Amino acid sequence: MTDHSCVTEFAPTSLNEEEEEKLAIQAKALAHPARVRLLKIMAAQPGCVGGDLVNSIGLAQSTVSEHLRILKDAGFILAEAQRPRVCYSVNRTELKSFSHLFGKSFSL
Repeated sequence: MTDHSCVTEFAPTSLNEEEEEKLAIQAKALAHPARVRLLKIMAAQPGCVGGDLVNSIGLAQSTVSEHLRILKDAGFILAEAQRPRVCYSVNRTELKSFSHLFGKSFSL
């Protein structure tokens, strides 16, 4: 390492604390392969019934429900009750917002 590669002054970050918190919560929601897989499956269609997601992902219903809850809490999916079922869909606006925040955070 040369002397000029060590920075002693830092440029201000482009995100505020609220945006950083949101980014961290959403990144944590995507930190499980099953949740990434669920998002990919749902993104390929306008909506999915919970039971169909269980069948397509090969996990127990309770496990899929928990993954869906986490994705919903992070804002990545929307849930619409269609008694007796629930239809899930990707919140594309929020997914794009996450992608923008992530890109804005790291100048790679």
